[in-house]
Amino acid sequence: MTSKVNIVVADDHPLFRGGVVLTLQEHGNFAVVAQATTADEAIAQVEAHMPDVVLLDISMPGSGIAAAGEITRRFPAVAIVMLTASESDEDLLAALKAGARGYALKGVGADELTGILQSVAEGASYVPPALAGRVLAALQARNRDPMPPEAEDLTEREAAILRHVAMGQSNKEIARALDLQEKTIKHYMTNILQKLQVRNRVEAALKARDLGLS
Repeated sequence: MTSKVNIVVADDHPLFRGGVVLTLQEHGNFAVVAQATTADEAIAQVEAHMPDVVLLDISMPGSGIAAAGEITRRFPAVAIVMLTASESDEDLLAALKAGARGYALKGVGADELTGILQSVAEGASYVPPALAGRVLAALQARNRDPMPPEAEDLTEREAAILRHVAMGQSNKEIARALDLQEKTIKHYMTNILQKLQVRNRVEAALKARDLGLS
């Protein structure tokens, strides 16, 4: 039997937060271990419960992005997903920079939201396809310098793994596809992030597209 994914849900709108919590509880694969209404509360609940995933609203008091940055710094094992109404490139870029592994819009359906949370909990990343192209263009516009030379140092195996990352696959899925151990994939991912000079899987996936690996 698969263990449940423990989640902290942070949003300052009680009606919306209650709907999300109910959706997750009815799904069966998730356990909402705590709720929060501010950035400080979210950080405190993450510290108290060490969930698999924390779901953060960007615009809640204290800033969800600020909370994401603090959680990334103090509790790097906790996966962060932003759930927001904002389709702003600036907010998306700020969330990724703060360490978020997922960025979901509040208009998302229940099935899609639970799918996103499950995949992020398993090590994958998620950005809405409509926003992914825009954020890549924004990153390119901000930095016209050539790709870091480290990107050219990717081994054939690392490049293969990066292609799967760009497809949104988790470490477990990549390991299965390449007939490797999941812990081996984690080791490769550490090297890939360092070589590409990126902070997380989402940025690595965007960089893979820029390199023509997806």
